[in-house]
Amino acid sequence: MRTTIICFCLTLAFNGLFSQEMTPSKLYEIIEQEADTVKTNGNSYQFLFNESILICVFDENANRMRIISPIVEREKIGEEELLNALVANFHSALDVKYALSDEILWSVYTHPLKELSEAQVIDAIQQVYAAAITFGSSYSSTNLVFPGNTKKIEKPKPKILKKI
Repeated sequence: MRTTIICFCLTLAFNGLFSQEMTPSKLYEIIEQEADTVKTNGNSYQFLFNESILICVFDENANRMRIISPIVEREKIGEEELLNALVANFHSALDVKYALSDEILWSVYTHPLKELSEAQVIDAIQQVYAAAITFGSSYSSTNLVFPGNTKKIEKPKPKILKKI
């Protein structure tokens, strides 16, 4: 019984040492260390990372955060790029996803705010940046690719017959 109580107390002590409690101010400090410039606006931080615009939006009440980067306006890309982005979401975008909102294609990382670690924030910034700059080529956020069909196979489209 005594051993069980000691183990329980040690577990609580170690969990307290390693538990995360990310806050907006800690998030800002990490972004400020990684970014070239940072601007704050309410619950968001806009920053430059390797000359690319990234935005971190957070909501403490909902315990959520996003790091996003605009890539291209929807009207400037074709169906093939969109389909390739969907395939990449499964195989090569990893923790980042390609998403469409307000007719803009974005590179997006989402995570619960409080549970974030400093290393995860840094990794998220790098992956959002990488996915944005590789859109149209490798569509990847890291060098890691999950196995499987990583290339979209183009199916021939049926020809529409004109009525005479």
